Amino acid sequence: MEAGEAGISVARAAALGTVQGPTELLPVSSSAHLNLIPWARDWGWESLDPQVRKSFEVALHAGAAAALLIGQRRAIADELASFNARRAAVLALSFLPPAVIGVALERQIERHLGGPGTTAAGLVAGAAAMAAADRMPQERGRGDAGAADGLALGVAQAAALAPGVSRNGATLAAARWRHFSREQANMLSRTVALPVIVGATVVKGVRLRSRGLRPADRRAFAAGTAASFASTLASQALIRVVERDRALWPYAAYRIGLAGLVAARMASRSRQSKRPARDGASMNGAAGASGIAGAPAGSANGTTRDPGPRPASPSSPLLEGPA
Repeated sequence: MEAGEAGISVARAAALGTVQGPTELLPVSSSAHLNLIPWARDWGWESLDPQVRKSFEVALHAGAAAALLIGQRRAIADELASFNARRAAVLALSFLPPAVIGVALERQIERHLGGPGTTAAGLVAGAAAMAAADRMPQERGRGDAGAADGLALGVAQAAALAPGVSRNGATLAAARWRHFSREQANMLSRTVALPVIVGATVVKGVRLRSRGLRPADRRAFAAGTAASFASTLASQALIRVVERDRALWPYAAYRIGLAGLVAARMASRSRQSKRPARDGASMNGAAGASGIAGAPAGSANGTTRDPGPRPASPSSPLLEGPA
């Protein structure tokens, strides 16, 4: 990033990292919250380079993944103890679709998705998939996953590259659609996520190292990653909440409610942006009428004096501002 370009403040990076933990462990889309919070708070998030924004998001996911490796080490050890060719195939096939789609469409996703409208659409789409899939019977458990299940989980992870869809929610929906129990669906969701997160972290890390980051941005990345690690580690109990025999519809309802709030905020901002234009047109019409009826004070021949340039309105705070 060049000098003078907006960056990520340490305080705001830490705030987003704190949000990452619980939203990563629940199927509510951490990427949606990372996009919508700066937008709702007018942090000037859109002024950042899309690649830097996405790299920051990946850094937060890496912090969360490291916390999961520590917090869920016993469960992961149990899974590794029974690791075999069948499970290797599940992991490979779950990794392939997001890797291929991520590489092929990376730039398009970064530049065209992630706005409030597309994020809200992703929230609704993911909620609908979760609610529908959770109606399936819970017939399958540990060790039952095969190649077809791995491919279904991979397609779900590829779909979750769109902000708002939620990797956790999409893989939970895919596993439930294939009749896995809620507990096993949650385990599969966490297991297949780790290779994708590690791969994305490596790719983004290499690119950032080659292009470089400003010292202030490096500090912000470190603060956000540390906050994500800490908040995820502190939120481990949320995993048990999802694993217990509870329906996914409360999370789907939350996602739809959040999307509704986004739509209402977008409509309000749209009305506010149109109001100055209407007010200006009304003032121009009134000035023209007064010029015909008679010149107002300070005018000659029905024309008013130019009051000179108006002071510029303050711009939205950029990300360097306080949290």
